[in-house]
Amino acid sequence: MVLPFMVENEELSGNGSHPSRYDMSGKKTVVISTCGFYTAAGNYDGIYSLLDHEYGRGNYTAIFCGQGELFRVPELSGRTNEYLGYVQSAGREYVSGGILPETRERLEELLYPRETFETWADLSWGIGTEKGKKESDALIFTRQMAAIYRKERYPGREQVLEMYYTDIDECYQIVLGKEGSRVITDGSESATTRIETPLSVWRSIAAGEIRGDEALMRRLYKVKGDFNLMLKWDEYFGSAGNHTAKSGKASKVSDRGDAYPIHIPRRAANMNVMLIPWIVFWIAVPVSSFAGSFVSIAVCALVPLLFFQNKKTLYDVLSGALVSGFSMALLLGCPDRMLMPLSYLAFGIMWTAAGFVKIPLTAHYSMNAYNGEDALRNPLFIKTNRILTLMWGIVYLLTSVWTCLLMNTEVKPYIGAVNSIVPAFMGLFTLWFQRWYPAKIARGE
Repeated sequence: MVLPFMVENEELSGNGSHPSRYDMSGKKTVVISTCGFYTAAGNYDGIYSLLDHEYGRGNYTAIFCGQGELFRVPELSGRTNEYLGYVQSAGREYVSGGILPETRERLEELLYPRETFETWADLSWGIGTEKGKKESDALIFTRQMAAIYRKERYPGREQVLEMYYTDIDECYQIVLGKEGSRVITDGSESATTRIETPLSVWRSIAAGEIRGDEALMRRLYKVKGDFNLMLKWDEYFGSAGNHTAKSGKASKVSDRGDAYPIHIPRRAANMNVMLIPWIVFWIAVPVSSFAGSFVSIAVCALVPLLFFQNKKTLYDVLSGALVSGFSMALLLGCPDRMLMPLSYLAFGIMWTAAGFVKIPLTAHYSMNAYNGEDALRNPLFIKTNRILTLMWGIVYLLTSVWTCLLMNTEVKPYIGAVNSIVPAFMGLFTLWFQRWYPAKIARGE
């Protein structure tokens, strides 16, 4: 790349130089490298010196990343793929004028905290640091899993996760505590949650070759004890976006879409947007058909404004339209003794029909408590919500029947309150069922 003659080029680092063999004035240089220590800081001083001498200070762009060996570990692909996403962004920005400061900041973050990475690195040798004896693959894998436990998610009580690898008949326990995790090999602790799985299956899940929820539905492993740990697995052992460098906090990704010239945070769908118009209609109309209709129409108009930041579903829009339609029909003279049962019937039909579509109604509103849209790819989550949606639909179909009977009695003014009794019990049942049913499936029952 250079001629053998001696020159002094002050644009470089001084101390002598060679002239370039080619015209490099229009060329740009990017240097990308990884190293095996937990950080790139302080480990590239010699490289910087060489590059300064070759290209001149500030005449090249460097992307240096520690913990490089993690890029070949499938189990950590969530975090490493996130980092590579920032590398791709840096490439696009570079050709458009330069890497943005916020992207550069992401590139300089540690993949995992130092303690976590160095534990992983030491475990990868497959021998104990004290006795130097070879450990089983299952024990190494369990120790590595324990190393990525996020102690900042400590729930306030110590949990014991017991891993029983059925294909090799080995059992180890991971104690998840306030100060971190530790692995117990003698089974001396009482397990909070026990997972019975072939090692090969659990490795495939960790590597992303098969989804954990899919494997559970296929009965490839079983879970006994407290199922709550499984529901919050990503909180305790999550990777993507969970471990950043200097602050130790999750990377913040903007939720602003290109369609919004002004930043408006978008919140999750809220079931109140769907329910409030119906509740007001059912309570107000039996008391006063005329006034209740006006109030219901006003509520249908105001609710979208009050919840303007929340994502809207088809059922939110449909509910507003149906309640407004029923209210208009009452104002036009339709008898309430006919429209009230029809309103419950319409609500029940909406729920029942929504139980047969790809994503059942309740899933739209509950998914954010279970990893957001990722929950929609969870067959167990979908099946649980499908059952609940259909059960709610049946409740309101039946409600339309006894509402028709009660509209001609003295109970008519209180029919909204009367019809809230069964949904109240159904709500309690829902809270119980959405925990009981997944746990039942997990136990292989």
